[in-house]
Amino acid sequence: MKVAVITGSTKGIGRAIAEMLAKDGFAVVVSARNQKEVEQTVVEMKGSGATVEGRACDVRSNEQVEALIAHAVSTFGGIDVLVNNAGVGRFGTVAEMSPEVWREVLETNLNGVFYACHAAIPHLRQRGGGYIFNISSLAGKNAFPQGGAYNASKFGLNGFSEVLFQEVRYDNIRVSCIMPGSVSTYFNNHTPIPEDEWKLQPEDIAQVVLDLLHHHPRSLPSAVEIRPAKPRKG
Repeated sequence: MKVAVITGSTKGIGRAIAEMLAKDGFAVVVSARNQKEVEQTVVEMKGSGATVEGRACDVRSNEQVEALIAHAVSTFGGIDVLVNNAGVGRFGTVAEMSPEVWREVLETNLNGVFYACHAAIPHLRQRGGGYIFNISSLAGKNAFPQGGAYNASKFGLNGFSEVLFQEVRYDNIRVSCIMPGSVSTYFNNHTPIPEDEWKLQPEDIAQVVLDLLHHHPRSLPSAVEIRPAKPRKG
């Protein structure tokens, strides 16, 4: 049985990815900062027949990320897929944003991905290869006012992903950076509402991950942009 570790996976995009991979036969390890949310997710997914374990993890902490990867290896014997989905959005002008908020965004959205890749790559190599998915954003290519921290983190993540796929491709480790547009999730304290129906849904992103896992290994879709087909006009 192949094993997938998904950060930020108790709700939204990460939860959809975890559920879709579990249905595809993966053992999954879910994680988030909130221990109760992790425990509840594990209970709910096991109730649906998934092979799943969970561990609370704040990806801003290298020690906690290393413990998450070690937990996956000790529980299931190794890792085949890493999905770096954990992320935060904090917005404001450069003049108004506090250094603490800036650090929270960069440490979560960029440092956390480095920590997870750094910890997971040796285990992926031991398995003879694997797949790393970095969930970025179209904000990694399109800057906007008050997006200084978020844009910087996602522009950086896109560049990091491009470097990474070049470094590990001959280890049979594939790297894809997925850049969604507007997704109906709880991101940035938003609550999904019926008026969000024009937006992408979390399962749309999960489907991209699953499709790439089954993509012919001859080619690598290293960067994937996905956006609402019919955004609201005006």
